[in-house]
Amino acid sequence: MLDFTGWLLINGTVLFEVIGILAFALSGLIEAARKKLDLVGMITVSGLTAFGGGTLRDILLDRRPFFWIENSTWVWVLIGICLLALAFMRTRHLEPTGQAMQWPDAVGLGAFAAGGTQLALDGQVPAIIAVIMGVLTAIFGGVLRDIVVNEIPKAFSDHIPYSVIAFTGGWVVVGLNYLALEPFIAVAIGAIFTIVLRVLALLLGWRLPAWKA
Repeated sequence: MLDFTGWLLINGTVLFEVIGILAFALSGLIEAARKKLDLVGMITVSGLTAFGGGTLRDILLDRRPFFWIENSTWVWVLIGICLLALAFMRTRHLEPTGQAMQWPDAVGLGAFAAGGTQLALDGQVPAIIAVIMGVLTAIFGGVLRDIVVNEIPKAFSDHIPYSVIAFTGGWVVVGLNYLALEPFIAVAIGAIFTIVLRVLALLLGWRLPAWKA
């Protein structure tokens, strides 16, 4: 029987996929609540945010069944999270804000960028393709979230580094794999690096240049 450390080394990518799902589900819920959607709308937006990026990754890598269909328990977990989070926000009289959405979104970005890159590397794709898969896993759910709530996707429009940070974090995972680190350790370091970089970008106001007509 494997001890906990052994389990982590083998299933670490799954752990970070779970963290990403939970974080993005919460960010989608906050954004949907901010837009004053009804309960069905909130759960739908939350699900798109949590599952959208991984679904696109699975389509492009020809992985079947999709990760959330293979592990359908996470659909029920997502619904439960939505209901509990809504109850918590109402009882605590918390106001959903765009800024509040950014923090779980940063966690999801790091977990999915690193985990998506590692999963693609495990499928023996070239490094650049693995990094692109990590970026798509990390950003596409948020793109769907913003489209559904009738906004230009923040990943493309707010000028605070987002996709660039996911891209950088993916290369960290690739580099650590070339150093022959265990996949879980590579994903953990890549995820933490990406999360910290995104938080710094938010706190310090880092901005990408905008097109000037």
